Amino acid sequence: MSLLEVIMEASANLDQLTSESDYPIILNPDSVLLNLKPQDEASKDTHLVKRVEGWQISQTDSEIIESNRKFFKKLKRKLKNPNSFGKDEFIVQLSSYMEKNSEKVGISVGVDPSEEGYTRKLIEKVGFLMGCEVKGLVLEAYIVLENWELLETLIIHGLVEHSSSSNLVYNLIEKRRSDLVCLCVKHLSDLRTSDILSILRYFLSLPKGAYGSMLSVRKEWESQALSAIEKAMDKKLSGKKLSLAKEASVLLMIAHDGFSVSELCLHYLLASSNIDEVIVSSCIGRLSGSEIMGLVRYLGKWLKKYESFPQAGPCPKASSALGLKACDWIPTIENIVKCLGLVLDEHFLSLVLNSEFHEELRSIEGLVSSLALEARLCCSMANLADNLKTEVEGA
Repeated sequence: MSLLEVIMEASANLDQLTSESDYPIILNPDSVLLNLKPQDEASKDTHLVKRVEGWQISQTDSEIIESNRKFFKKLKRKLKNPNSFGKDEFIVQLSSYMEKNSEKVGISVGVDPSEEGYTRKLIEKVGFLMGCEVKGLVLEAYIVLENWELLETLIIHGLVEHSSSSNLVYNLIEKRRSDLVCLCVKHLSDLRTSDILSILRYFLSLPKGAYGSMLSVRKEWESQALSAIEKAMDKKLSGKKLSLAKEASVLLMIAHDGFSVSELCLHYLLASSNIDEVIVSSCIGRLSGSEIMGLVRYLGKWLKKYESFPQAGPCPKASSALGLKACDWIPTIENIVKCLGLVLDEHFLSLVLNSEFHEELRSIEGLVSSLALEARLCCSMANLADNLKTEVEGA
């Protein structure tokens, strides 16, 4: 069987693995490579590729793999009857398993086991030692037991495997955990197109019971906006940092004010660098009429904001310099215009024939014309500045 056939066969098998793989963790290459030696040292073979021997994984890796295997079997058996499996029991077993792994590699957690948040700290420190299949079962257990706090930790620290992401998104939408859906958009870099479509539809036509978990999203945006205002008025800041704080305060203000809580969640989708134009186009093409109306209104709000505040622009340095991480998740005018263009491409006939869209489109047309005029003026000024600079340098 050729390599291509092996890859195609593996990709065609979409069923999840039911047992632990032989090497579920990333092996330490140092001890492996140092023990390799030519199979026949006396050979005068001139080939660049030579057979080697002595391949053997380290004792530590072997112990961690065995620990993964035992915990996988135990957890799989428990999840067959989740009603008899309590949240406290699961946390005790998970903590014990990760404690053993941390001892094997010599990583100190730095938190007393009796302290609140001990298990969360264990996940942060040694979660990377969990095998792929173990991560999938732990994820399943979190959802079944509705342990949202630890599930959040798993998502934030990149411990969700690609094979589990679709199931995670589906369950979070079913459970109406809007805050965690937002975290998936922010931290899962390999979401499928179907997952993104489900998330987009969820935010555009929010079901009953979904608003409660969105309050934390609203509070996060409010907190970031207020923090930016405080920094912009901070007399201790000076120079570039003060200027950056003022720019960020304007940007966060327009991103927060006037948007519903579900629209604040849409910010993450449009600003994500992990979602390309092809995926967005595919998702927009499958939206219903009411969903398209909601998206058009949302995009119209953004155009109006950027027309009213032309000084607002991306502040990529505000996140690292001032701790204003929300600045990384604000759609740019380019994001908005591209998305609007895709809506028109995919639903042009519906937008033209349906009178409900006409008022929104007329409003957007005026905003786009105004922004286009400003862009032409800016280009003219930029060209003039370049010409003057060239003349001065040549004088």
